[in-house]
Amino acid sequence: MRNKDNVTGTDAITGAALGALGVLGFSMSLPATRVAVEHLDPWFVAFGRAVGAGLLAIAYLAAVRAPRPTRAQWRRLAVVALGVVAGFPMFTSLALQTSTAAHGAVVVALLPAITAGFAVLRARERPAPAFWFAGAAGLVAVLAFVLLSGAVSGALGPSDLFLLAAVALCGLGYAEGGALSRELGGARTICWALVLSLPFTAAIAGLAAASHPPHAPAPAWAGFAYLTVISMFLGFFAWYAGLARGGVARVGQIQLAQPILTMAWSALLLHEHVPPAAIAAAVAVLACVAATQRLRGGTSDGLPRRPSWARPVTPGPAASALPFEKPRPAAARAGGEQD
Repeated sequence: MRNKDNVTGTDAITGAALGALGVLGFSMSLPATRVAVEHLDPWFVAFGRAVGAGLLAIAYLAAVRAPRPTRAQWRRLAVVALGVVAGFPMFTSLALQTSTAAHGAVVVALLPAITAGFAVLRARERPAPAFWFAGAAGLVAVLAFVLLSGAVSGALGPSDLFLLAAVALCGLGYAEGGALSRELGGARTICWALVLSLPFTAAIAGLAAASHPPHAPAPAWAGFAYLTVISMFLGFFAWYAGLARGGVARVGQIQLAQPILTMAWSALLLHEHVPPAAIAAAVAVLACVAATQRLRGGTSDGLPRRPSWARPVTPGPAASALPFEKPRPAAARAGGEQD
């Protein structure tokens, strides 16, 4: 028998590590989108990458012989697809036609708070008050940096509204996908969401390509490839597995580091100006992230509260034992002991 606290500690560490890996992959999404939409139609960038990732998802699901989701899980996968397959890529592609990637990082700073809010509504988690305080401190640190650094200027424009819509839908997709990954595993959750979306994304991408034939230099295609393979596919393997193991609200706070990383990529790849104050902000943000990872949730065992509608799914015969694929055992999800 394994001690319940050992399970909790292992899940917390593994979840944080997987979440950090996912954030690292996502942190270059805005710069890559910025490069791609300079030469490619934004609708093609938004939905074409989902088509490419959907084809990779079909290959992966066939390779592991993944069982089909239940009817209830298909409905929840539709929520995931709305948020992360359609909503976030579409609205960020539209926004970054006129906005810089550094400016987009400002609005992305709201994502951890929105994800935590949806974790309460969709994943049935109840973080402790101290958790909210640490998360709010990290958000203030990020926003203070980006405001004082001059990354934001001028009045609220259409690009800002697009970015706000992108972040709201992304937070919903993160929370729902993180909760569903407790049943399906992180890799299968994003793969089934991509497959579910494929008829829609293929139709939109095809229309965009027909109206604006995709001719672009190599850097634009490199950005598009990154969005397809990392931002829309592999990044979610780690991210959803991390949310499932460590808790949506808690692991979601690791995203506080994403705006700083995005600005670093923007300076390195796009030569956008990022002041030295980024170092101080990064230290403050990482301290707040560390605090949220050390705080337990509102349940007695520190694990995310299991939704009443959660039903475990038995992995297929060729299911991977990798941490992003293997669903957590029912006893561990419920906070009990396990053989």
